[in-house]
Amino acid sequence: MEAVLSRRQIEGLIADGRSIIIVEQRVLKVDPWLKYHPGGAKAIMHMVGRDATDEVNGFHSPEAKKRMERYRIGRIEGRWVNFVPPIQGGKFRPYVKGLVAVEEDEDADQTPATSDISRTPSPIFDTEEPNIRRRITSKNDPLISSASSVSSAAEQEDGVSYLDAWTKEQIDLDLAKYPSLDLDTQDEVVRKYRLLDQRIRAERLYDCNYYAYAIEACRYTFLACMMLLFLHWGWYGTSGLFLGCLWHQLVFTVHDAGHMGITHDFTVDTVVGIIIADFIGGLSVGWWKHNHNVHHIVTNSPEHDPDIEHLPFFAISHRFLESLTSSFYERVMAFDTFAKAIVPYQAYLYYPILTFGRFNLYFLSWEFLIKGTGPRKGPAGWHRWLEITGQVFFWYWFGYVIMYKTIPNASGRLAFLMVSHMVTMPLHAQITLSHFSMSTAELGPHESFPQKMLRTTMDIDCPQWLDFFHGGLQFQAIHHLFPRMPRHNLRRTQKLVQEFCSEVGIPYALYGFVDGGKQVIGRLEEVGRQATILAKCQRTIAERGDLLNGH
Repeated sequence: MEAVLSRRQIEGLIADGRSIIIVEQRVLKVDPWLKYHPGGAKAIMHMVGRDATDEVNGFHSPEAKKRMERYRIGRIEGRWVNFVPPIQGGKFRPYVKGLVAVEEDEDADQTPATSDISRTPSPIFDTEEPNIRRRITSKNDPLISSASSVSSAAEQEDGVSYLDAWTKEQIDLDLAKYPSLDLDTQDEVVRKYRLLDQRIRAERLYDCNYYAYAIEACRYTFLACMMLLFLHWGWYGTSGLFLGCLWHQLVFTVHDAGHMGITHDFTVDTVVGIIIADFIGGLSVGWWKHNHNVHHIVTNSPEHDPDIEHLPFFAISHRFLESLTSSFYERVMAFDTFAKAIVPYQAYLYYPILTFGRFNLYFLSWEFLIKGTGPRKGPAGWHRWLEITGQVFFWYWFGYVIMYKTIPNASGRLAFLMVSHMVTMPLHAQITLSHFSMSTAELGPHESFPQKMLRTTMDIDCPQWLDFFHGGLQFQAIHHLFPRMPRHNLRRTQKLVQEFCSEVGIPYALYGFVDGGKQVIGRLEEVGRQATILAKCQRTIAERGDLLNGH
């Protein structure tokens, strides 16, 4: 007979270093799988001690879920109350058999307002219970509030007081704007989300439209032919323009393949992704998946989401001004002298820096492959070697055949190189657009998966004929809810998601491309002003200290 494990027993297992997740009432001990997981170990580590049902169902095929059964050690009864995972700072008590079960009764009564959250407690707001209320907002409501609304008293005390006051205000705004975090409300959100998923499956929206990919292939072929034609004619800048446009379009298919959204077959979609990303684009799809899967689990978390950790160039949250420790990079993201010089002006530097973003992706790709950060065994063990082969092939055809052998002079090479890379800038803007201006507040472990995804992600409103330009990235909120859905079906799903949001009272953030860009610039300006205020506070404190020491 299968063992029924209590919350205290599971807590004790985690305290002993075990990686335990809950999936559909089943208790899985996944320690042996961590080093083999194709999406990286950290994606799993962020679910330890949590009900991972929606995340597992969203990211995995039926075959993968069936293989998870080998790690099953028991089941739970009743509603699971999430812990904060150890990687996020959660604390766990060892379990001693035979102790009085009073502790379990206390755990059962634990509420979102009093449970642990994944950060160091703040004296500003951890001592008082937040006022949790519900309000439905429209798309015209501002996503960004002014720094001036934080009390000026906090500014004059010290930098930490100012940042704590701002953190409290951001959390209060989210608590007011989104459904209550009480368990009953979040259970209802989850119930309706799962009903929506069933409806989507019934309408076959997970089925890939291969005719749409045939059209994509024609577009890719046209861009490649134009690149080669202008290269033959000696119009190197124009040739580079078409190559950059080709890279821009190909990334969308890599994104689909990385989420198994084309054939839904792990091996086939992985090979498609590697051929396009590594052999044609020179970027590592393994590196991207290693980052991107964590991003989908802890979206917009300053300490944990690598997709928003861009110091010293960008800080999209005031919390980066505290020199946070990144659980992904396992290092302190220092708000150092260089960052202090850049961040106040980041709104002006946003587009120029994105223009050269592709060069940074080369470095990150090679760092990932050389270090062997990804799985070395298991179903993804062969990926690294195929990717390295792809990288060598890319630099042969791009660096040697075209840049060195075909283009005869330095000016032509420079024009081809810079134009081909700079023209991909809109892609980097599209990637950041859906998250940079959205909430980065931590609301604790009881927030449901669908609510967190919609709270931290916006969609971009555009006419249907422009869908080819955005490549599905304009429907990032929908994609975060249903990551394995083929991108050509996202527009059809949008109305269903809007109906779901209306039913559960979650605001659905939808902006035009220009207005969305303004929101991002507004957020960068806001944090830049906060950095300036923090520097002023620190200078004032230093001056006071000098005066006191002088006496």
